Amino acid sequence: MPETTSTERVCRDCDGFATVAVTTGTRHRDGTGATLRVACPACRGTGHAPATAGLARAGR
Repeated sequence: MPETTSTERVCRDCDGFATVAVTTGTRHRDGTGATLRVACPACRGTGHAPATAGLARAGR
């Protein structure tokens, strides 16, 4: 079966893993671990590379 390729670019900062859960080391009263969700600041949690304008050359 052929692989399909996506035309959307993956964020180069998070490599497509846009949101992560970080354990804080503390526990809730019921014994579960406290975690924080952190989103990639470059793609704002989408996992895709932000649209960029074309490269501009400085005057020659």
